Parts: sequence; structure tokens; C-alpha cells
Amino acid sequence: MKTHQPRKRFGQHFLTDSAVIDDIVRCIDPRPGQPLVEIGPGLGAMTDPVVARCGRLTVIELDRDLAARLRRRAELEVIEADVLTVDFTRLAAEKGARLRVIGNLPYNISSPILFHLLGHVDAVEDQHFMLQKEVVRRIAAAPGSRDYGRLSVMLQWRYDVEDLLDVPPEAFEPPPQVDSAIVRMTPLAQPPRLDAGLLSELVASAFSQRRKLLRHSLGRWLEARGQAQDFDLQRRAEEVPVAEYVALAQQLSAG
Repeated sequence: MKTHQPRKRFGQHFLTDSAVIDDIVRCIDPRPGQPLVEIGPGLGAMTDPVVARCGRLTVIELDRDLAARLRRRAELEVIEADVLTVDFTRLAAEKGARLRVIGNLPYNISSPILFHLLGHVDAVEDQHFMLQKEVVRRIAAAPGSRDYGRLSVMLQWRYDVEDLLDVPPEAFEPPPQVDSAIVRMTPLAQPPRLDAGLLSELVASAFSQRRKLLRHSLGRWLEARGQAQDFDLQRRAEEVPVAEYVALAQQLSAG
């Protein structure tokens, strides 16, 4: 079979370290009958051991050559598409259960993929992803840390986030120029009720000038909306816990 050459435009770095693969699959713990969906299966490094445990797997692959290879396997359902166009809610309805989503995400579009999945969070049981280590740190960051930012707030308000393990560049072929990590994201069973679009807007405003006090960013945003909320603006955006951003969004919606 012709060797597949990694394509830069798809951000392809194929996982080859068997020990790392075993660790990842152990974290995922796939079981027979579970509706698992893998984003970007590539050459099947995670696909093979996952299928060995669960029997069947749905894979989403944009690269048509790789998709053609994957279709030769009867135990795989292949969706040849850009993951950003996939309707995970409809897919879960077809499966009759919430999805377990896994994958080594292309690092150049990892954030758009995470936000796309956020729009389908009610259709997801859990997510296990390989991401750039820096991105995982940002997703899991606590208030007051250097990594805490918009990505932290917008994902933590809806998911429980666990930074599971680090993966070095030499575990891939070709090796990426960054360290990687595995993250588990589990949707909260009872998320707060709020206008997600409003939360996104106010959090984006808060972090738009993160070196300045919030009165210069979020304060002006609130003034422009004619809102005078009892909210401490004498802090920087990274000092405010997720729960306070959520509470502010709820107050604004109620008002």
C-alpha cells in the first residue's frame, strides 16, 4: 500500500508511540456498544485499539485519501467532511445516545473545533482530545494564573476539565514543534441556565484588554448597554472566577 505523506494544510502529525497510545486508550476506556466518534483518525493509531475494545467506531476524516483507506474497514462508519460542518446533535440522534468524542485534533483549528462542539454539548457524553499542551493548559487554567483567559471561561462554564497527561513531540511522525497533552472534557450534568451568546460577548469584552483593570474594558461594555451592575471592576479579567462571569451573564439576562 502506498505510504501516506502527512499534509501540512491539514495539520497532520501521526501518533506512533505505542506506549503513549496505550495510555490514551486507557484514559478513554471505550466499551462495546458505546457510540464513539473519532475526529481525524489519520493512519489509525488510536482507531485500531479503540475498535478492538468497542467493536465499531464512527470516524470523521477530511483527507479523501485517508477516508478511502478507512472505508475498506467494515467496522468503521466514515464521514468524509470538515468536522466544523458536522452536526453532532443529529449524529447523536441517529445513534440513539450521547456521543463519546475522541481525537488528535489538528492544532491549527483546535479552538474552532472545541467551540463547534460546545454548540452540540447536549449531544456529548465526554470528550478526550490530544491538543497542543499550551491549549490544554489554557482550557484547564484556574483564575489568577497566566493561562487563564477567554478559552478557560467559555469551556469551564459548561465542562468539567481534566488535564490528563503530556505527550512529547517524538511520539509523532513528523514531530510537531510543540509539546502536546491529553484533556478530558465532561459536560456538566446541571449547567447554569444563561444566554451563551451573551456570556461569550461579555467575556470577550473582559479579556480584550487583559493587562488593564476591567473598568477599561468590561466596564465600558456595560455602560454602552446601559447596565450598572454590582460587579467589582477594579480587577483584571484573569482574576475573576468562572462563576462570577456566569452570574453576571445571568443578571444581565434577567434585567
